Formats: sequence, C-alpha cells, structure tokens
Amino acid sequence: MSKPATTPKLSPLAGLIFYSRWLQLPLYLGLILAQCVYVFHFWVELTDLIGAALGNEAALKHIIDVVTLEGMVRPTKLTETTIMLVVLGLIDVVMISNLLVMVIIGGYETFVSRLGLDGHPDQPEWLSHVNASVLKVKLAMAIIGISSIHLLKTFINVKAYSAQELMAQTGIHVVFLLSTLAIAYCDQIMIKTQLLNKEH
Repeated sequence: MSKPATTPKLSPLAGLIFYSRWLQLPLYLGLILAQCVYVFHFWVELTDLIGAALGNEAALKHIIDVVTLEGMVRPTKLTETTIMLVVLGLIDVVMISNLLVMVIIGGYETFVSRLGLDGHPDQPEWLSHVNASVLKVKLAMAIIGISSIHLLKTFINVKAYSAQELMAQTGIHVVFLLSTLAIAYCDQIMIKTQLLNKEH
C-alpha cells in the first residue's frame, strides 16, 4: 500500500510568496459582482424591448434613447433596425459575460487554486486543458467576437457615423485580429519548442 504524498514544507519567505496568490481572490469575487450587473442590465434591456413591442411608450422611449446617437433622426416607432441594434446589444452583453466567466473560472484555476471539477458533469469543456497560454488565446478570441458585434452595430447604423469613425473602428478591429493571430502563433512556437525539448 503506497503512502499518501506529503505536502512539502515551505520556508517562511517561499510560503509568503506562494500564498500571496490568494490576494487575487477579491478580484475574482469583484468580477462575479460585475457579472451580476451585466445580468441586471440584460434583463432591463430585454424587458424594455418586449414592452416596446407591446406598445409601452416609456419602454419605447428608453429603447430609442439607447440606440439613437447624437445628431440622428429619432425614430417614432420600433423599426427592424432598432430591434436589430437592441438585440445586438443583448448579444454583446452575453459575449462579455462569457468573457467574464472565462476570466473568473480559468484565471482562478490557473493562478489561484484548483476547483476540483474533474469528473463533474457540468465542467466546461475548455477548462480541462486550460493554462495561462490557452486562456490568453481564448480571451483574445472573445475580444474579437465582441469587437465584431460592435462593428456590425456600426455598419447597421452606418448613416450615423462619419467616414473617419468607420475607418477607426475597422482599424481597431483589424488590430485585434492581428494581435490574436500573433498570440496564437507565439503559442504554437512555444508548444513546438516544448515538444522538441521533451524529445531531446
């Protein structure tokens, strides 16, 4: 019968440095509170959209205030474009919420402590092979998705923006794409280097 593995005793300095990782716990708890704010915001927008569709004047005014930019001609009723802009806003909230989940769960698992989810039926598929490098690529991909939604909202409402603003938003999106490709490429190089080191 094998003896259970004993936890190595750390020196006071090493213990202080190692346990300092728990200082990140309030940060992750704060992100959970931010997630709650996003959930509340989502339901407020969804409730107003449903209310506006049913003819509620106050809900319609709020929806129009949300989607109408300064200098735009304000619509007097719920149009297809207005609905699309609100729905894209809701999708944007969901994608940011997904990003928060990845940062909270993946970051805690990678940098603070194991969650002990192995074998749990609800364990996220991506969590089984997450590390700092994988998490970085996944976060970059999520940011591209969020940027794409913002760009789509801009193009749907293209008349409200100047050519300079359109070029700036497109340029920012392209920078996000190139940055993600660079991160993924660096990650591939690191993986190949690790495999070569194992072979030798």
